[in-house]
Amino acid sequence: MSYHLVFTGNPGTGKTTIGRIIAAIYRDLGILKKGHLVETDRSGLVAGYLGQTATKTNAIIDEALDGVLFIDEAYSLNSDRRGCFEDEAIATLIKEMEDNRDDLIVIVAGYSGLMSEFIESNPGLKSRFNTYMHFPDYKADELKKIFVGMCNKYGLVLTKEADEAVDEHIEQMVKFKDENFGNARDARNFFEKVVSKQ
Repeated sequence: MSYHLVFTGNPGTGKTTIGRIIAAIYRDLGILKKGHLVETDRSGLVAGYLGQTATKTNAIIDEALDGVLFIDEAYSLNSDRRGCFEDEAIATLIKEMEDNRDDLIVIVAGYSGLMSEFIESNPGLKSRFNTYMHFPDYKADELKKIFVGMCNKYGLVLTKEADEAVDEHIEQMVKFKDENFGNARDARNFFEKVVSKQ
């Protein structure tokens, strides 16, 4: 079976967190020996000179063996957008996924549309990734729960007025979100601003 996964969705929707949970589940099921997660992105795989990218990619794969390699913003490896160094990283990744099929699970993550382009850009990728999980943006009430959870963690209690102000701010965040909306990250940033103002 192929356990490799594609996670799609905007930033701050919990993709990395779920990756860690899945790694632990695969360990507990006996699919992986260690079940650790190694997180990387384009900069962790691609070098500046021809021939060095394969070495760099292999090094990160070796670190992830018996666990999960989580490649965030994997679409940045799309050779249509970049060049030959990215092709080398993808070719190395595909070979190692095959050679280590019992010892390595790869999760690639990023924005939905860009991830579709990335997977479609290479037949080797398309044949290895057949399970997709989409992470939708958080709704206002979910972001409020995240905010309140952070308050609880630090022993802070919202007054009635503060609670209403938080509701209003989060509603505005969701209503006017753009492509840079950070979901839980924005809720955390808002929490930190509130604490610093206090």
